[in-house]
Amino acid sequence: MASRDLIDLVLLGAIWGASFLFMRIAVPQFGPIPLIAARVGIAAAFLLAVLARRGGLRRLTANAGSLTILGAMNSAIPFSLFAYALLAVTAGFAAVLNSTAPLFGALVAFIWLRDRPARRRIVGLVVGFAGVVVLVWSRLSLSADSGTLAVLAGLSAAFLYGIAANYTKMRLRGVDPLVISTGSLVAATVLLLPVAFVYRPRVMPAPASWASAILLGIVCTGIAYLLYFRLIERVGPSKTLAVTYLIPVFGVVWGNVFLHEAITANMIAACTVILVGTALATGAVWPRS
Repeated sequence: MASRDLIDLVLLGAIWGASFLFMRIAVPQFGPIPLIAARVGIAAAFLLAVLARRGGLRRLTANAGSLTILGAMNSAIPFSLFAYALLAVTAGFAAVLNSTAPLFGALVAFIWLRDRPARRRIVGLVVGFAGVVVLVWSRLSLSADSGTLAVLAGLSAAFLYGIAANYTKMRLRGVDPLVISTGSLVAATVLLLPVAFVYRPRVMPAPASWASAILLGIVCTGIAYLLYFRLIERVGPSKTLAVTYLIPVFGVVWGNVFLHEAITANMIAACTVILVGTALATGAVWPRS
């Protein structure tokens, strides 16, 4: 993996690591579907402005069908599922569920695309997931209500991420990442708006919740999607999905910076294991032995 792609991968992990923080703040007041509708709607508006400035709006119609399917599989449904899960499980547990996406992605690629993963990628996936489990083990607790449904929701979302990444590689190869990002988010917005209207919050969310929703839309979705789809185009879906292993690492960092949560020796050790696993899974390093 080239240095530029590694930088994009780490930056994407940092951005998406913050998304759990923002969702945890906003979802109790918005509700899962209204929050995600706001998230994808804000992101779509931001990217439409960028695409219009570059004169690329006409390119959205060329792949409208594929972009609509992608918008459902990669944004509307999984985002809503994770927002629902965060009402009942801890952020640490949600991070574990999210980090299964590379495993699902590798499985989907093997079955659908006949993509047999190299030994180093398999080792990297296993090592990275083990590091994630170690990192959040002490926080793996379910609430008394709807815990099982929340777990199923998170796993279903991760599975959809795995399908969507491979679908992008198959159906949208060579399409500008900006067009993919914009089109899929516009489609997700259209799909979610009617349901969001039905379940709209009865009380106006607080300014902090709105600020979180705006940051989720512009930074954690709009900008993040540009990085994500560019990585899929350049290095493939399996390597790109390894970013989910970095999300809990940055979740710990942001928790320390903004919430003053302590960083323990266990966290440092687990983060080291995660980084090694990510490096192996993406091909950044592989021992000669």
